[in-house]
Parts: sequence; structure tokens; C-alpha cells
Amino acid sequence: MPLSHRWTLTRYLIEERRRFPGASGDLNALLLDVSLACKAIARVVAFGGLSDGLSQMPTQAVGGELNVQGEVQKPLDVISNEVFMRMNEWNGHLAGMASEEMDEPRQIPQAYPRGKYLLVFDPLDGSSNIDVNVAVGSIFSILRAPQDVIDSGRDVVESDFLQPGAKQIAAGYAIYGPTTMLVLSVGNGVAGFTLNPNLGEFVLTHPDLKVPPDTSEFAINSSNSRFWEPPVKRYVDECLAGKTGPRGRDFNMRWIASMVAEAHRIMMRGGVFLYPRDNKDPSKAGRLRLLYEANPIGFIMEQAGARCSTGRQPMLGVQPTSLHQRIGLVFGSKNEVERIESYHNDSTNRGAETPLFAERSLFRD
Repeated sequence: MPLSHRWTLTRYLIEERRRFPGASGDLNALLLDVSLACKAIARVVAFGGLSDGLSQMPTQAVGGELNVQGEVQKPLDVISNEVFMRMNEWNGHLAGMASEEMDEPRQIPQAYPRGKYLLVFDPLDGSSNIDVNVAVGSIFSILRAPQDVIDSGRDVVESDFLQPGAKQIAAGYAIYGPTTMLVLSVGNGVAGFTLNPNLGEFVLTHPDLKVPPDTSEFAINSSNSRFWEPPVKRYVDECLAGKTGPRGRDFNMRWIASMVAEAHRIMMRGGVFLYPRDNKDPSKAGRLRLLYEANPIGFIMEQAGARCSTGRQPMLGVQPTSLHQRIGLVFGSKNEVERIESYHNDSTNRGAETPLFAERSLFRD
């Protein structure tokens, strides 16, 4: 698309809305407010140590507290969460919100009208990388509120958010790197928008993103290898064996420790990301959060022709049981994710380890 003919995010959403003549436009307006929150966070992140935003943002908190995940909140976590809330609570499109940084659902203040959507978000994914200037991002998901919430206008409760990922209306992420990008799906493929700093607008630069089905690149935190389940060990060992191994080709391994950055790399050039269930902490079914990390990334990946899975089942089919539920996550190039799923479903992987993971394992204890 020639530079002079590139659409803004606003025009893109208007064109998408035309596919549904009866649509009210509420979703478009909500997504524009979400994009405005992402612009504000991008500005604070971009100033880094130069920013005096910590004293100017509308929040009394400055970080250092533990969130519901038991993780220490950085100041930018708190600021980003506040930005998302303040820029979306007033517009009349939301019945409620939920965030990684809040124990309970956020109610829409009584001073504002309530709408028919729920907004779920991770305001600043990968914030531990801020100090070393690695790309971070925001992740969001939009669900339709239950009908009784819409009809009665009652306060939302946790169970209202416990919807499978397949019920998402829209999802996306913003990545704050050398350029700020917004990657979005409203259920009709995936589009990428780059923030034009001269216009202050997100401009369509990647109109139809597709993840290639095959790849020779995978991302996993190998320091956890001693805790992996046999199917994951098998997959990684085969990749690392390279041309002389069963895969017959060499693989590259990546690990950024920022899921938005990992997802964006895969969206741009393919690959597979694994943060699988392991036995490091048997009380947790995984490390990443289902509602505001795995589901929105899964929705985007599936819309781009990729696949997202727990390793055992499609991610978007998982029925959530709690607001901050953790889960194992595998996503990326379709053929690789399906291979990993087949290893989990292989009966030989149940019980004792196969010889592949004995003395000759590349990650033996």
C-alpha cells in the first residue's frame, strides 16, 4: 500500500464496521480509546530514565507492592494500569475491566454510563526488561458482557470474565520498541499499525499479517529444562540435534523474556514459542495467565493462520476457572505447534521417559 494511501486505525475500523450494517460503532470507539492508552504508555516508556512521568501521572501508587500474582510491581506497571483504567472507564462502552495488576474486577464508576463489553488487559508485559531497554508491550482482550449485566447494569463479578478465548470479540497488543506498533484483530484477520510520531496516529503498515506454517526457529527458557515434561524435552532435543537429528535441519533458539516481543517476532517472520506446563511448581498449571495473556495472543495467532495450544488442547477452547488462572502456552507456526501437540498425545510419552531423554539427552540433569 503506497504511503500516501495508508489508512489510519480510525479508517480501518470504519471499513471493518461496514461489514456489519447494524453495528452501533461502540466497539470501534472502545478500540480507539484502547489505542489512545497505548500511545500514552508508549510515551512514558520512550522517555525511560528521563521521564518525570512518575510524579505527574494520576496515581498515588509508585510500585514496589506485590500484585495478585505475588510479583513486585514496578512503577511503570502501576502507571500503565492506571492509564488503561482512566482512558476506558468513562466512555460508556464497558461493563467492567480486569487486569493483571488488580486482585478483583474493576467496576465502572457510578458517574459514568455502562456498556456491553468487558476489557481484560496486561498493561505492561515484560516490564522486568525496562531496565535493560528491551521491547515491552501491552496486551488486551475484549469480551461481550453477559446479557444480564447489560440488561441490569449490575456490578461485574469474576465469573462474568470466565469465558473461553473463542468468545473474544477483538484482541491485540502494542509493542514499544524502536517503533511503536499496534497489532489488532477484530475477527477478520490481523492488521499491524505503526505509530506515526508526526501525526500522532496509528497508520496501517501491515494490512494482512500471516504466520508461515513452517519454521526453523523456536523460543524457550532452557534454564527450566530439568522441569520439562517428556514431550517438551523430546521436541527441544530434536531441534537442537540439527541436521544430523530426526528433523534433518538446523534450528535457531531465541529467548527474550518478553512475550509481546516474542509474539511480534513470530508474527513478522514465523517461529514457535513455548512456555509449557512443567513440574517446577506442581501447584501451578503454567506460568502465563490465561485471560489476559494466552487468550488474546491465541486469538491473534489463530487469526493469522498460526496455532495456539496448551500442548494438549487448543488454547481458545479452554474454559477459565479463575480470573488470574495460569496455563502452559505454545503458539506460533502451525506445523510446529501441531508436532508438539502430537508429542503430548503420544502414548509413549506418558509415564517413564523414553530413551531419547536418558543419557544422551542434550539437557540431562
